Amino acid sequence: METQFFIRIGLAALLGGAIGMERGYRAKEAGFRTHFLVALGAALFMILSAHGFKGVLVSENHRLDVSRIAAQVVSGIGFIGAGTIIFQRQVVHGLTTAAGLWVTAAIGMAAGAGMYALATFTTVLVLIGLEALNSLLPRIGHRNITLTLTAADRSQLREVLSQLKSDGVAIANFALSEQTRRLTETSPSTRCYVLKMEIKTPRSKYSEHILHFITGIDGVEVESIE
Repeated sequence: METQFFIRIGLAALLGGAIGMERGYRAKEAGFRTHFLVALGAALFMILSAHGFKGVLVSENHRLDVSRIAAQVVSGIGFIGAGTIIFQRQVVHGLTTAAGLWVTAAIGMAAGAGMYALATFTTVLVLIGLEALNSLLPRIGHRNITLTLTAADRSQLREVLSQLKSDGVAIANFALSEQTRRLTETSPSTRCYVLKMEIKTPRSKYSEHILHFITGIDGVEVESIE
């Protein structure tokens, strides 16, 4: 029976490592080692939950629920997943990583329960969802972008806003400020206008069109894009 346990833990670690390698290749927060350990630990907890308390004597008034360990794995993995989620500048990062850890724990539990085919099939589906669709998803849907532009005249920035609206780009909010800058310590100071805005744009337009027309407007410079 112990040989079966070794196989279950080994398979869980192998499947979790496969997902972790994909995440590491994408330079995500949780990579190979994290997914490897999550799957391995979940499999071990599942084995303990199902087989670790056989022969334990309990009183007549107390019923031993061996599923409680497995149930705690489901809720406990949420703490690790929550640590990978970051909310920054109105954009949420790390949700896919957190979901990957969650499903990796489920795969480890399936392997720990001896459901080899189910664990393997789920791993294949996860890899398809993470990697195979990765080339398709960037071409569809929308993307939230924070743009910071500078110009010597307000009219140039108005032209940018007008062009974005005519292209169907949704402007969530924007802030215009005036700054004084010097190229060097001895050069005279010059005034410029800084426009910071958050936009929601189709991904295809972002990659093919928006930056092209912004840099094509005389006097407008892109300070940052996130």
